[in-house]
Amino acid sequence: MISIIDYGVGNLNSVHKALLRLGFESNITNNINDINNSKAIILPGVGAFNDAMKNLKETEVIECISENVNKGKPLLGICLGMQLLYEKSFEDGVWEGLGFLKGEVVRFDENVKIPHMGWNRLKINQNNEILKYVNENDYVYFVHSYYVKPNGDELVAYTDYGVKVPGIVAKDNIYGMQFHPEKSGDVGLKLLKAFGEMIK
Repeated sequence: MISIIDYGVGNLNSVHKALLRLGFESNITNNINDINNSKAIILPGVGAFNDAMKNLKETEVIECISENVNKGKPLLGICLGMQLLYEKSFEDGVWEGLGFLKGEVVRFDENVKIPHMGWNRLKINQNNEILKYVNENDYVYFVHSYYVKPNGDELVAYTDYGVKVPGIVAKDNIYGMQFHPEKSGDVGLKLLKAFGEMIK
């Protein structure tokens, strides 16, 4: 069972349906027992960073997620959910994230159209099991105005949008996808399939 964290934001049903289509059992939940009993966690997200962190705190799941991640349980952050994995965001202020990965979330330069919305190619930076069904230059669907500046070697794949935008990051059992795999057609499903197959 994969727990999709319900904290009032995100494409919960779209992610759930994508996993169902792939044959992976999942539930949409913020119940600590459900999360503890799951084999993996997905943290989706759409909207503002600070609002998302407030909602996570109110649902009282942060400590539970941290404990499970520290035990080695796979975690996938999607879109805003990926940004929440990092230490800090500068979206309309300065806000602390979950801090699972080192780095900051910053706004795109005004020289590019904001939000970054649409299909972009993935450029592979390093080999990772999450990529086993996809290829260099496969297209995925982005919608965001802020992007991660990582302070580590977890960059798996990126896209070019005026700057190098991390598309997929990975460190040990922690994964992030800045784009929406559930909206990225066959490529997105292949990435979710690869994540699901990592679950023991």
